[in-house]
Amino acid sequence: MKHYIGLDVSLKETHICIVDYDGQIVWQGKCVTSPAAISKAVAPYFDTIEVVVLETGGQSSWLQKGLSDLDLPTVIVDARRAKAALSCRLNKTDANDAEGLAQLARTGWYHGVMAKREETRFIRSQLLARHLLIKQRRDIENQIRAILRGFGLQVGTVARNKFESRIHELVKKQPELNSALTALLTARHSIMKQIDHLDGVLNDLCSQSALCQRFMTVPGVGPLTALTFITTIDDPARFVKSSSVGAYLGLTPRRYQSGEVDKSGRISKHGDALARHMLYEAASALISRVKRWSSLKAWAMKIVKRSGQRKARVALARKLSLILHRIWMDGTEFCWSTKEVNA
Repeated sequence: MKHYIGLDVSLKETHICIVDYDGQIVWQGKCVTSPAAISKAVAPYFDTIEVVVLETGGQSSWLQKGLSDLDLPTVIVDARRAKAALSCRLNKTDANDAEGLAQLARTGWYHGVMAKREETRFIRSQLLARHLLIKQRRDIENQIRAILRGFGLQVGTVARNKFESRIHELVKKQPELNSALTALLTARHSIMKQIDHLDGVLNDLCSQSALCQRFMTVPGVGPLTALTFITTIDDPARFVKSSSVGAYLGLTPRRYQSGEVDKSGRISKHGDALARHMLYEAASALISRVKRWSSLKAWAMKIVKRSGQRKARVALARKLSLILHRIWMDGTEFCWSTKEVNA
């Protein structure tokens, strides 16, 4: 007798449902969210378990690895796709969600999601931390500008390293703002110090990686873009076609086709947001700052003339994802053209 298990995972507790080959519920319950506790709960059915299914989430990679180490065949499924099946139920409860996942496991109507390696997740955590700190620094700067603007004081365009001195200069005209702005500037200074520290760590990681060095031969691609792409894809062999990477990262247009209607919309944005952001920044750098000619830049500039900067950057970001994947798979570097043309 085969059994199929669905896990509805929350921070403290995990609801478990076990169904048999005919879809009948064999056992339902809950336990503490940990691989050991879950393994103990399903121990009576250990020899007949066909697959264990759980949704993508903050703890999914950890649980999948822990359960697999305990010889439980565990698959992570895309939460967005699972939601479509689970939404058919009248009542939304954790127990019902666990049963729904168990039925998905039994029917095979799911798409497994690859769990990233632990080493990759460590690097990824540093990239995410840096990204958050950048956002916080920007928020503080915008708040400072807004406060000063309320008193008729304009910060204007100023270099990042001269921002603090510019604020002190403006505060002299309105001393009452000194205490509030000093607090914000102190927080900004601390955040920038941590950003610089993470930049150093990430640059060291990139310099030690031959793959990163190959990625950085592509114009516009720097250490952060290279590391972000590596930690997002993790295993390039899972993509049969390099062109599929753009769709995976949400850089391809949505499509709606029904009968005589066939429409293409904006990009899906279903993939990894950080990777999409970094590829877009790399595309912007290639179009705006890279002076050396290449067939890639010439291709992008044609789109700029035809469709504008924004669409060209999105198209170029998608093209960069294809090129980086191909470099990864072939073990090659970016080929610069010897032809000098004014693009």
